[in-house]
Amino acid sequence: MSTTERTYIMVKPDGVQRGLVGKIITRFEERGYKIVALKFVQPTEEHLQKHYADLANKPFFPGLIKYMASGPVAAIVFEGLDAVKTGRAMLGATNPLASPIGSIRGDFCLAVGRNIIHGSDSVESAKKEIALWFPQGVTSWTSVFENWIYE
Repeated sequence: MSTTERTYIMVKPDGVQRGLVGKIITRFEERGYKIVALKFVQPTEEHLQKHYADLANKPFFPGLIKYMASGPVAAIVFEGLDAVKTGRAMLGATNPLASPIGSIRGDFCLAVGRNIIHGSDSVESAKKEIALWFPQGVTSWTSVFENWIYE
């Protein structure tokens, strides 16, 4: 496992509207992950169709695109040990009612269609999503806390 694994996390429009961006970033940083890319953006439907291309044949796809384009999102890349798998665990289940208390979805939301956050589901997906949302690349830097986080 690499301490430089990256995951793409996106706070969806409902999370932005509810003022949860800071709380979500705090949870990742407190866990030991560092931000290597961050932007606040109003995504276009075309961009979202690329992001969610694997869901294009699902009946909920048009509604998902409309909802995701309804407001700004916070696009974030976190880096650290096992970032994808741990990030997914921190998010909780897609259905918030199946998410444990203590997970982001378990603490902050109730409905599948308004589950406040997206997280990469694999290292390969993370690479694609990071390239899509951050074509200019990400910032590489060393945190002074890394010696206190990793053995």
